[in-house]
Amino acid sequence: MAWSKETQAAWLDRVQEETLDPEQRIIDPRHHMWRTSGLPVYLLENLWEDTQSGHHVVKTVFMECGAEYSTTGPENLKPVGETVFVTAAAQASRGHGKAEIAGIVGHTDLTQDPGIINEVLDAHVEASDGLFRGIRHGGAHDPDPNKGLRWGDATPDPDLYANDDFRRGVRLLGTRGMTYDTWHYHFQNAAYADLVRAVPGTTFVLDHFGSPVGVGLWEGRHAEVMETWRQDIESIAACPNVVAKIGGLAMPVNGFGWHRRDDPASSDELVAAQRDYYLHTIDCFGVDRCMFESNFPVDKMSLSYHTYWNAMKKLVTDFSAEEKDALFYGTAARVYRV
Repeated sequence: MAWSKETQAAWLDRVQEETLDPEQRIIDPRHHMWRTSGLPVYLLENLWEDTQSGHHVVKTVFMECGAEYSTTGPENLKPVGETVFVTAAAQASRGHGKAEIAGIVGHTDLTQDPGIINEVLDAHVEASDGLFRGIRHGGAHDPDPNKGLRWGDATPDPDLYANDDFRRGVRLLGTRGMTYDTWHYHFQNAAYADLVRAVPGTTFVLDHFGSPVGVGLWEGRHAEVMETWRQDIESIAACPNVVAKIGGLAMPVNGFGWHRRDDPASSDELVAAQRDYYLHTIDCFGVDRCMFESNFPVDKMSLSYHTYWNAMKKLVTDFSAEEKDALFYGTAARVYRV
């Protein structure tokens, strides 16, 4: 499908659902923004189109995505351009009674010299109007020489998590009270667990469940992936310095194939296909260390924003009001200080 804004909107409109529990307050702790990417433009007005679709989304947290880097100045400071770009949108989001961008997670190369990292962190903080919360330096690396995942690596280094310089950089974030977000594939979860144990003083945010893969070398191996993934999640959850951002399983790399269909996924379909991932992670981490994430607009390739939050509400229909509030709002509020 050619993902123009118009064709995508028409496709998503093929699934219509009533809003469940519209009063449940929500912090969406993971969305991107960009003018240019392989997907349609996604700016504040586009974010609001989604957050105003029926659910009570109060605040959001922006996650780095390589958007709007500076084109001049020192190379190490170019990622600060993204923070400048998002800070302007965050300021514009205030005072309208709509979702406000309340936190920013940016980027720097954590293998750099600590002095350089501190310089970049200081610049992010200065540019962010008090919104800067941490760094994502992704560890995703596909070992398939044919690049069967067709999604691109976050790093060319297959052993980034074991890199001593990288671990030093992650440790530095902890000394400054900043979070470390990352994404990687399920076959990297054991290496991630080793990293987490080696840096106990930093708060880690595990994105997308450690991305169980269902394409390339892993196509048709769902049961095998699930068995290993379950064990790895239990191991990671045993580390008290990790919280889990649960969502982001509707990307093509996850192998559900919804992006190729005539109709997008419904909330019932998402629950049926992904229930075990969500409930196992919540069982392992507890509600106070889990937060639902939309991963929009990337997951918009498979379902609408409105549908995603309906699915999350169906997943936890039997949870207490306090447990639901932790998953939809409280954990994100605490971890990102928003």
